[in-house]
Amino acid sequence: GPALRDTALWFALILGSAALTVWLWGSWWAVLPYLAYCVLYASTSDSRWHESGHGTAFRTDWMNNALYEIASFMVMRESTVWRWSHTRHHSDTIIVGRDPEIAVPRPPDLKALVMNFFNLRGYPAYFKHIILHSLGRMTADEKTYIPASEFSKIYRKARIYAGIYLAVIAACFATGSILPLMFIGLPNLFGSWLMVIYG
Repeated sequence: GPALRDTALWFALILGSAALTVWLWGSWWAVLPYLAYCVLYASTSDSRWHESGHGTAFRTDWMNNALYEIASFMVMRESTVWRWSHTRHHSDTIIVGRDPEIAVPRPPDLKALVMNFFNLRGYPAYFKHIILHSLGRMTADEKTYIPASEFSKIYRKARIYAGIYLAVIAACFATGSILPLMFIGLPNLFGSWLMVIYG
């Protein structure tokens, strides 16, 4: 019950801030609901991603899996890749060369940390991997923690992700507006900062 309520509230806030952005589009007032949308989309999806990935958001597996897939897309993480990456992270936490999710290495890379506020390092890596996986290829590093039996699932989902982004770009051209890209594709540029603070 509480998880359903909280998830419904989360989606309502995302859709409400998106609707308010569209309604105010063309005026500077649109910035306020849009920034709220970006944080709700890009930062708060991280906690949903994490808890549903561990199966602790809901008591029901299919609900956890559904929310995990949606939140993975929103936080710009390929769901199957990150499920295995996160498993390795919990097995070999902060072991250099083994843990693919070390957030702040030693010594800390302050430039990278600042860039993470705008996901500037995340965008190129994410889209590079989407393209690579869409073409049916895996990196050598990924092959060390993802079983080969999962590769076809990764390729299929990467193609779905790529299709969504291509559809969004096509919608921009069809409508003559950048709004579709503002809602899917660019929110992580403006809304990832809160996730970095929480992290």
